[in-house]
Amino acid sequence: MRISLITDAWAPQTSGVVTTLSRMVQGLEERGHEVQVIHPGLFKTLPCPTYPDIRLAVLPYRKLARLVDQFRPQAVHLPVEGPLGLAGRRFCRKRGFLFTTSITTRFPGYIQMRFHLPASWFYAAMRRFHGPAKKTMIAAPSFMAELRQRGFKNLVYWTRGVELDLFKPRPKTALSGKRPINIYLGRVAVEKNLDAFLSLDLPGSKAIIGDGPALEELTRRYQEVNFLGRKTGLDLAVHLAAADVFVFPSLTDTFGVVLIEAMACGLPVAAFPVTGPLDVVLPGRTGWLDRDLKKAVEKALTMDPEKCRAHALGFSWSRSLDQFEANLARINE
Repeated sequence: MRISLITDAWAPQTSGVVTTLSRMVQGLEERGHEVQVIHPGLFKTLPCPTYPDIRLAVLPYRKLARLVDQFRPQAVHLPVEGPLGLAGRRFCRKRGFLFTTSITTRFPGYIQMRFHLPASWFYAAMRRFHGPAKKTMIAAPSFMAELRQRGFKNLVYWTRGVELDLFKPRPKTALSGKRPINIYLGRVAVEKNLDAFLSLDLPGSKAIIGDGPALEELTRRYQEVNFLGRKTGLDLAVHLAAADVFVFPSLTDTFGVVLIEAMACGLPVAAFPVTGPLDVVLPGRTGWLDRDLKKAVEKALTMDPEKCRAHALGFSWSRSLDQFEANLARINE
C-alpha cells in the first residue's frame, strides 16, 4: 500500500509523537508498504509561538497537493492538527478521499496553560478537524472515554510500543549523584508541570533529560538539579537506566511513551492518577499514582524493577503497527 503521512511533528523535533511516527514509518516499510512523509522540513517555516524549536509550515497547500498527487497514495493519515494537518485535511476533502487522523497531543490543555484561554474553545476546533475522518486513533482508553464525552466520534485504539533491546536494565554508573536518583525524561516545557517534581523535598537527587523552552528558567531556579540536556539512542537509554525512579508530573499527556521506556529499564514510575499513567502503570506493581507526588515517589521506590521490566514487555511496536495498519482507510473504500 502507498501511504501518505502528513505530519507537523517530525525530526529534528524530539517528542513521543515523533518517536512513534518514525517507528511506524520504519515498520510499515519493513512490511512492504511505500510511505511518503510530508513534514515541515519540505516547506518554508516559521517558529511556533512560545516554542521556537518547533517549526510550522507556511502556506503549504499548493506544494502539499502537488506532492501527494505525484505519489498517488492509497491511504492518507494526518496525526497532528497543525498547518500541514489542516492542509492535508483540505486536500482530502477536496479530492473526496477518505482519511484517518490521530490525537497525539492535548493541545487545548497546552494552550490553556500557556495563554489562559478556555480549553473548550479548542476542543471545539479539534472536533471540527477530526469530524470528517473515517477513524481517529487514540492511544489511551481513559483519553478515549474523555473524548467521547466531549463529542468526538469514530474513535479507535492505537497503542504504543518500546524498543526493548535498547531500553533495558543496565549498570547504574552513567549518573553520579546521591541515591536514589529521581529522573524525568521529556520536553522541558510549562505543560509538563515540572515544578511539581522539582520543588519536592525528596531523598537523594534529581535529574532531567531533555530540552525545551523552559530549560533556561528551570536551570536557573533549580541549581541543585542535574540537567542533562537532550539525549538520544543508546546514550539516552544508558542514562535513563542509571536512575532509580521515574517521576512523571505531567497532567496533560495523552499516553506517555517515556513511561514504558522507563519501566523497560527497570524503573518504577511515580505520577499523578491521570491519562497516560492510568493506562500504562500498574499501581502497586510497576509504580505508584497519587495526587501527592512525593508520596508517589516514596511508594514507587519500593517496587520491584523486574516487575517493571516484565510489564513493559507487553508493549511491542509490532502490536502497535498491527493496529495502525488495521485502522488505515483506503481513500476510495
